[in-house]
Formats: sequence, C-alpha cells, structure tokens
Amino acid sequence: MSLITITYILKFIIFSTILNVWLFRKNLSTPFRGGEAKTLFEEFSVYNLPTWSFYLIGTLKVLTASLIFLSIWLKSFEEIAILTLIIIMFGSLIMHIKIKDPIKKSVPALAVLTILILLYNMI
Repeated sequence: MSLITITYILKFIIFSTILNVWLFRKNLSTPFRGGEAKTLFEEFSVYNLPTWSFYLIGTLKVLTASLIFLSIWLKSFEEIAILTLIIIMFGSLIMHIKIKDPIKKSVPALAVLTILILLYNMI
C-alpha cells in the first residue's frame, strides 16, 4: 500500500470519527464521556466549560475534520486544519486529566491525536 493511500485512509478515519461523535452520537451515552456525562453537552458541563465552548469546539472539530478530508483533493487548508485539530484534541486530553478520568476514557482522544500527528508528519 502506498503512502498516499495510507494518508487518504487516515484522513477518512479522522473525518468519519469526528462526524460520528459530533453529528450522530452527541446525544448518546458512551463509556468514553468525561466524568458521569451521558451526552456530549453534559461532558462540557462536567469539565466546567461555558456553554458557548460546546458550540465553538463542535463547529471547529467538524470544520477541521471536513477540511482534512477535503485536503485529499484541495491541499490549501491541510496543514492549518491538522494543527488546529491537534490542539483541540490535546485540549480534550487535558480535560480528561483535569477531572481525573480513568485512562480508558482518554483512549479515543489519544487515538485521534496520534493519527493527526502521523498525518502532520506525512504532509
């Protein structure tokens, strides 16, 4: 498998994962939600973040994940989208640490962050 093919696959994984969490599963309980939160919105409350941050982070995640996927064809925003999402995912890990979540709850954020770092090093 070529490096380009691997890059495309990783971009699709990032895109589909972020969209799945923020558009399709945001109101569903998962074992990875921070603290005892049942929904994504509740998770932001558990982190003691303001309501507006939920909308800002959600918009940024969906936008940057979409730009990363679109960078398969349009390279213009590839680097800034990847770097922005790296910062956001690092923030997600910090929030889990802040509330002393078990490491298991940080695995999805860590996995996405790892893929993003790999992608950044491939561009």
